[in-house]
Amino acid sequence: MLDIPDVRRTRPLRETVPKARRTPHEVFADLGLVGQSAVFLEALRVIERLAPVDAGVLIQGETGTGKELAAHALHCLGPRWGAAFVPVNCGALPDNLLESELFGHERGAFTDARQANRGLVAQAEGGTLFFDEVEVMTPRAQVVLLRFLEDRNYRTVGGRSIQQSNIRVLASSNIDLEELVRQGTFRRDLLFRLNMLSVTMPPLRTRGHDAIVLAERFLDRLAEEHRRPAKELGADAIAWMLAHDWPGNVRELRNLMLREFLLTERQTIHLGGPGQGGAASDCGGSAIDFRQTFYSAKAQAVAEFERAYLGHLMARTSGNISLAARVAGTDRGSLQKLVKKHGILGDRFKLAASEPPRRLPRPRLVR
Repeated sequence: MLDIPDVRRTRPLRETVPKARRTPHEVFADLGLVGQSAVFLEALRVIERLAPVDAGVLIQGETGTGKELAAHALHCLGPRWGAAFVPVNCGALPDNLLESELFGHERGAFTDARQANRGLVAQAEGGTLFFDEVEVMTPRAQVVLLRFLEDRNYRTVGGRSIQQSNIRVLASSNIDLEELVRQGTFRRDLLFRLNMLSVTMPPLRTRGHDAIVLAERFLDRLAEEHRRPAKELGADAIAWMLAHDWPGNVRELRNLMLREFLLTERQTIHLGGPGQGGAASDCGGSAIDFRQTFYSAKAQAVAEFERAYLGHLMARTSGNISLAARVAGTDRGSLQKLVKKHGILGDRFKLAASEPPRRLPRPRLVR
């Protein structure tokens, strides 16, 4: 029997179509597209502008930056929000079953085709079909997709009639497709079809204190899901996270928070030890260069603590100096001098919207 892989993204729950259209703030909050950095907020603004345009969008960004979430947001905020959102794992599209997976097949179309099967295109009818990681598509798969994108017509394997689809096609890539075109491994005409509009999801290392905001959100949700007491980040953990490059981006951060939440017995999470790539002191503090003099090392540790504390404080208070001073228990003038000393700008922490996030039902996902 042929082993037919499931090229759709797996989902833990079947989701229902929302009864009312949601605002951009509600959609972003529900999907977990959370952040306060200028570069991230600009990406969200681009998504808002592109969503109502019923055209293809190429979503670019490193692995783990939230490209599928961006695609989901484009769907939820677009004119097809009430229909299906079907994500496709391009790496699992086998050449020998390519047309069957995409367009479906009739009973008896090939060996072991004991019953008719609706393809992914038909499952996404009226909604959105999202091709994730198009850079891994084989040459043959690129040709098939290009032909389909030209007029949206297709025929099921073993079928006789030509069918017309009504779907929006989104795609993502974590590699520069222009470079692949120059290397001859990706078709330029397919790139033109996919890259009608584009948005780039920024890497976490360029998003400043968003890592802290996201980490606290993950910890709150983990406490709720596992019914355990809430945990908080220590000053050393904040300093380490702000200095980390995050090659795995938000996915790496989420996995790290899950591991630390489940394995750390204390209420406060400490990072910077050998397991996190740092050289922490024996007492669990920030990384220390022991080649320095005592006073130099102390000054460096104090400066790192101040930066970490202020960054966390400004993130919590959305860049409001007066509120931050009250939370920190200090006067506004002293806090403002410290913020200026470390080059921390309050404006970058201001929220995109003033209303609190609400959890609402998400649109239906086809399994």
